[in-house]
Amino acid sequence: MTSGMLQLKPECQAQHDVTDPVICVENLHKVYDLGEVQVHALRGVSLKIFPGEFVAIMGASGSGKSTFMNIIGCLDRPTRGTYWLDGQDVSKLTKVELAHIRNRKIGFVFQSFNLLARTSALENVELPLIYSGVLHEERLGRAREALRIVGLEGREEHYPSQLSGGQQQRVAIARALVNNPSILLADEPTGNLDSRTSIEIMEIFQRLNREQGLTIMLVTHEPDIARFARRTVVFSDGKIRRDAPVESMADASLVLAGLPPVVENENEEDRA
Repeated sequence: MTSGMLQLKPECQAQHDVTDPVICVENLHKVYDLGEVQVHALRGVSLKIFPGEFVAIMGASGSGKSTFMNIIGCLDRPTRGTYWLDGQDVSKLTKVELAHIRNRKIGFVFQSFNLLARTSALENVELPLIYSGVLHEERLGRAREALRIVGLEGREEHYPSQLSGGQQQRVAIARALVNNPSILLADEPTGNLDSRTSIEIMEIFQRLNREQGLTIMLVTHEPDIARFARRTVVFSDGKIRRDAPVESMADASLVLAGLPPVVENENEEDRA
């Protein structure tokens, strides 16, 4: 090998070791050019997320957290800096390549559920597998299993209009899981839910993190939701201002057990 071919390996590049980060960003900048004005959304962010972590991303509006999550989700590209996902530098991939990475490696859960209204729960969960070219029988099996994991056995043929908000979010989580992603990105997943249902959703996330080792990044502005994560990263003015383990992490299953019992004649779908 000639000296001209020799390159130093970036800190983020995978070493094929179980301790390698699943996400690693170095000196990430994002600048939006709005004509005569440039908006610096991210200012030199560096962060590592390791397999099996459950991280809450927090910050006020305009702090940079949404821009950061869009880059992590391969929905946007940084102006400067490096982003490694599962050992692959995705910073400069084309839109088509980013779409491929999103479908294979990242599961998304949004505040608004983003379900197709005229499509059953099972068909909504199948969609990522259709885009991946998975055959029909395998699609059905994997979609049914994903719905079982989130507690929706028996509701596979229900349409979103026949499901409560909590049940619709469970469908969205199942859809995010069906391609066996490296990481689950949840953007304000409890923002449209009542407090009890929010805790139920967090119980699902904690169970997936604990039992399946799924890496989860959760965007939230609610401290009561962030306490269910294991680590909190706080953004302000495009920079990380705090990155620390959660003290006294809450166990969602125990919190649910301590809530008043649901009234027997309460409609099940209203509280699911």
